[in-house]
Order: sequence, then structure tokens, then C-alpha cells
Amino acid sequence: MKQNKVAREQQIAVFGESGSGKTVLLSSFYGLALEQELAGTERFDLLAVDSAQGRRLHQNYLGMKKSASLPMGDRFSSTSYAFTIKRKPGAAANAKKNLKEELRLVWHDYPGEWFQQDPSVPEEAVRRLETFRGLLGSDVAMVLVDGQKLLDHAGEEERYLKSLLTNINTQLLRLRDDLLVNDERLVRFPRIWLMALSKADLLPETDVTMFRDLLVEKVGKELNNLQDVIGSFVETPEALSVGEDFVLLSSAKFEPEKIEVSKRVGLDLILPIAAMLPISRYLPWAQTMKKSADVAKHLMGAVAPSSSLLASAKVASIIGRLPNPIATVAATVGPFLAKSAFDLAGSRVEELHAQASEKHDFLTETLTGFQMELNRGDDEKVLLRGRV
Repeated sequence: MKQNKVAREQQIAVFGESGSGKTVLLSSFYGLALEQELAGTERFDLLAVDSAQGRRLHQNYLGMKKSASLPMGDRFSSTSYAFTIKRKPGAAANAKKNLKEELRLVWHDYPGEWFQQDPSVPEEAVRRLETFRGLLGSDVAMVLVDGQKLLDHAGEEERYLKSLLTNINTQLLRLRDDLLVNDERLVRFPRIWLMALSKADLLPETDVTMFRDLLVEKVGKELNNLQDVIGSFVETPEALSVGEDFVLLSSAKFEPEKIEVSKRVGLDLILPIAAMLPISRYLPWAQTMKKSADVAKHLMGAVAPSSSLLASAKVASIIGRLPNPIATVAATVGPFLAKSAFDLAGSRVEELHAQASEKHDFLTETLTGFQMELNRGDDEKVLLRGRV
């Protein structure tokens, strides 16, 4: 039997209304990765697990780049895309072999039409439910706010924003009773809900702080409602972050008869957000967990594959042996791990990155590289991370 080489799989669920740019975003992300224009691809290859899916995304990207043609959206189509991130062939021939040195990203695309329209037939309602069940393994959910619609509603942005968040709330509530068997809340559920401004190139004067302030000013109440609705799905809702993280995204610069795919915003942050943001939240949450051993076990287990980055092999082995009730042990191990996570800033992460590069430690080099991208996103006011 072929051994599984996946050291860490991260899933991200992307929500946005029809026309918000999900297909363009994903196509640009993959096309730039193939052309080694995405941050980190000088060290690793990012490839679609399903070659047919990858070819369609690449075709979309080339259509934008060479013909200024936008990809056709697949109405009501729900698709998950899996990508592997692995060391380039032949790179560092003397590197230590690691049976689990491959990373994987699974990108769930939830149809925007499902937030805006009722099911037309019972079969469609079932499909919506099954699609949502498929993305429950995601740690991060990204809600796209359409920059074009903000422009269209300039001066009265709350009209669009309230509609967007209300539609998401309504759809979640419709799914809730069918997802929660015997009203038992879920341990596995997206616990980090990040707000993303898509088509950010249309609002060049808007930095991420201004985007955050716009949402809080115009729809602060609706964001609180969204947090309450999402909290009603999960066991231990205090281990939840909704509307505390913000990012600007632009797939390209769009002009009449010209699409400049090299002029993007935020696409280099998608992998780092998916891989690293949960680490900064899950460790402190698990550390303070007092009641739910299942949730603490899930949180610690989600970051255990990356523990060599945060601490040491000894600590990684401790995590692997965590007994029940896990909360007690997590409270013992947690402070050290949490401190290590917060140390991944500035010169410290750069030092770890340089050391990993010298040792040809692919996983640590890649993950510290992701952390450096997040820090750079903060500095450039493209990313705004909430505090734990």
C-alpha cells in the first residue's frame, strides 16, 4: 500500500454571492502558481490533485491573460478543489527524506446562487445540505464582499452589506436543523470566518483597516448576528472567530480589453491564511478549554502536524499522547505552545526560516515562509488579523 505523504491538509470554504469573483479568484490563484508567480512557488510546486480540474482553471487563467476573457461561472455548481504542495523535483538532493512532507489545500466553493434563491425542487435542497456537510472539515471560511457592489452602492453601502449577511444567515439557519442530529452541536465546523474584499482593485484607496471600519460602521449588528448564528452550530462557541480578520483580494487589474494578471492583491496570502491562521487561534483556545474534551482534542489535533514548527519533536510527541480529559493536559502544554506561536513574528520567524532552509527542512521552511507572508500582509495593510 502506498504511504500517505500528506503532513498537513488544510481546508478553506469560500462563500460569496453570484458574481463576487470566486471563479476568477481561484483561476488566478492556480494560474499564478503554475507560472511560479505566487509567493513560495520558487520553493514548491502547487498542483491540482484532479488534473481535469487543474486544466480548466489553467484555461480560465490563460483566457484572462491572453484574451482578456473572463471565465464563465458554473451556476449552482458546488465544487471542491484539492491542491498538493510539495518540494520541487530534484531540489535539495541531500535533504532529509520525510515520509510526510507534502501539504495539501482543499478549496470548497459554495454556490453564490444558493444564498440568493430558494431551492426549486426538493433534490436541490438535499444537494445544498450535502454540499455544506462536505465543507465542515474546513478550519477557515472566507466571506467575499464584492467591491463592485460597494461601488454601485456608494454612500449607501449598508443596503448591499445587510443583504449579503442576511442571506448568509438565512441559508445557515435553513440548514441548521438538518445538520445538527438530535440538536447536538458540532465539534468540527469552520471556526474562523474571515471577511474578504474581492475586486479590491476597484477601490484602490481602500486599505484593510478602512474595509474593517466600513463593515463595523455599516453592518456591525449584522456581523454580531452572523456570529450568533454560527455559534449556534458549534460546541464551545467561545472557540470561534467571526468578523475579526479581514483581507483585500484582487485577482488582476481589469481594464477595457486588457486583464493584467500580474497585478493582483492578496492572492499570495490565501495559502498562508489557510495554513497558519488556525495555529494562532487553536492553541490558545485549547489551552483555556475547561469543559469540552472533544473540542480541545480537535483543536490540538488540527495543529499537531505543525508542532515541529512551533516547538520541538519532544513537544510534538507530547501532543500525540494527550489522554482524556485532554483539557487538563492541554492546559499544561498549551502555554508553551501558544507562546511559540506568538513568537512567529519579525526576526524570530525569519531566523527559523533561514535555519530550515539550511537544513533542507521543507515543511518548516514552507510554513515559516507562510508566516512571513502573513506578517508582510499586515505591514502592507492588505491583511488585518484579530487578536486572541
